[in-house]
Amino acid sequence: MDSTTSVRRFDEQFVRQLRDGDLALNPFETAALPYLRGRVLDFGCGLGNLAVSAARRGCAVVALDASHAAIEHLRRTATEQALAIEAAEADLRAYEIRGEFDTVVSIGLLMFFDCPTAYAQLEQLKAHLRPGGHAIVNVLVEGTTWLEMFDPAGHCLFAPGELARRFDGWRILHDEAREFPAADGRVKSFVTVVARRPDARAAA
Repeated sequence: MDSTTSVRRFDEQFVRQLRDGDLALNPFETAALPYLRGRVLDFGCGLGNLAVSAARRGCAVVALDASHAAIEHLRRTATEQALAIEAAEADLRAYEIRGEFDTVVSIGLLMFFDCPTAYAQLEQLKAHLRPGGHAIVNVLVEGTTWLEMFDPAGHCLFAPGELARRFDGWRILHDEAREFPAADGRVKSFVTVVARRPDARAAA
């Protein structure tokens, strides 16, 4: 179990959300919904709100997160609702992905790793996506001024345009930057990219 400052804070946040019944999709998860199909990997699933939505749409979901509270909640939900969700607690900094997926999703996760780890895990996500499948990735970028969420020992703010560049040769279906206000007049600056992996068979 990853015990970094960020994971502990998210564990506490998820417990509060469960207590308050706050299980709504965030704006980035809502934007991901049209692209979900087939076998889905939710890499950094949090409470699993998107995983549940995907499974209700007929997807088979592998949902991974470092938060014990989040994964226990998602397992209960999947059992109670008979949803096709395999939920596992894991340190995603070092996690080795197995199998292939039609959709890979990583919303609000990679920036909590040091940059070499973030880039390596992004390459893993790309490598385990089937041709023609969709990658949906959301990160904080340079310009973010609210940094209290980060473990000082390791985090990664992507440069402007960098996330899309890391999908060079793929079809970019969505590339959006959004800012949200944070405490003390500071901001969180996000970028979300949806990219389709090339499918040589379809081109032929």
